[in-house]
Amino acid sequence: MSDRERHGIRDGGDRGRPIQVTSVSTAFDAAVPGEGIESRPAPIRLARRLMTGLFELWVRLSTNLTDRIGWFPRVQPYVGYGTQTYSRLICRTVLSDLQGRSDQVVRGIRGLLTVPAPRTKVALAIDQVYLSTVQVGDSASYDAVDPGRNQSSEFAFSDRSGYLDMVAEHHLSPGIHQVSYAVQGRPTVTAPLYIIPAETRFGIISDVDDTIMVSQVPTMWKAAWNFLLSNPHYRSSVAGMSVFYNRIHDLDPMAPFFYLSASPWNVEAAIRGFIRDHGFPPGPLLLRDLDPRPKTFVPSIVQHKMEFIHQLMADFPHMRFVLMGDDGQSDPATFAEVVRHYPNRVLAIGIRQLSPREAGLGIINRTASRPAPDTDVPVFYGTTGANLMRTMLPYLAATH
Repeated sequence: MSDRERHGIRDGGDRGRPIQVTSVSTAFDAAVPGEGIESRPAPIRLARRLMTGLFELWVRLSTNLTDRIGWFPRVQPYVGYGTQTYSRLICRTVLSDLQGRSDQVVRGIRGLLTVPAPRTKVALAIDQVYLSTVQVGDSASYDAVDPGRNQSSEFAFSDRSGYLDMVAEHHLSPGIHQVSYAVQGRPTVTAPLYIIPAETRFGIISDVDDTIMVSQVPTMWKAAWNFLLSNPHYRSSVAGMSVFYNRIHDLDPMAPFFYLSASPWNVEAAIRGFIRDHGFPPGPLLLRDLDPRPKTFVPSIVQHKMEFIHQLMADFPHMRFVLMGDDGQSDPATFAEVVRHYPNRVLAIGIRQLSPREAGLGIINRTASRPAPDTDVPVFYGTTGANLMRTMLPYLAATH
């Protein structure tokens, strides 16, 4: 009996050949022209080598320590998304003891101390149909699956940070499917896969921090406390936003919600639990990797958001998007840049205005004085979900 069979993962059988998967570097982790480290000044190149060296040293030390105390790899699966012909899948292999679970929600500080399990082989399946894998070169954008380059393999291997980022070629019906991930010695774990119909007319790209979740990002010490030390089960939702998002969902139940956050993948389970517990429409999370990479040590918030918005625009070329953010940092300017870069692709922009207290500026009302983004797309403002819903929902109902 093969490893796949032991995990309950079968071949295509009467459903056709195995699903083909291409392991790729997306715009998220590959440098586009002008962003490569080789184009940076010598001090930055030197600093990056130092940072990369320290990170690799930490990985070696932590993996050696956890190996001595009996920890071994498990899979942390993340929510995937795609079309009827291909999907984007991502997971991470990490080290933990026997009690470690993929659905375990921990405080941010513990999540950041997660120890990766580099170069770990993972068996994957969609709806119990196993995936055949192949490694390809780096790409700065989506690399279309080319069956001529496929090389069959029983496993996919995670990278040096434990991440496994792939594109799967398939023919799946719209709706929610299940992706299974299995490593030796651990129970199979699953994550949802959202297959979005090609005819879907609009989708929602929503920021998380201070848009749907109270994080107080502009106040550094409060944001650090909320992110690192607060109990993730007690995070507060922005008033009225879950009701507003569900009303948008009612306009078109097939409209996808993509939740974009500058938080690292380490806290994905906590954010996913927040979305579920507070009644927001479910959907994929698009987070970031804090490890050194070809572009920068850690991408800026603006850079991170733009990268994933570019990716979604490429993945769904016929879809128009509603962009939801807040004015605590740079969302208005970022969204205006998206509108300029993608004419006729943005349906509307919603900006949640932070209170002076949330903005950390005492009695100074910074949110009211910040200029509106320079764009032809309608921009709606509100301090709560109810405020935004009152003005924005009629417009979306009439134009979507």
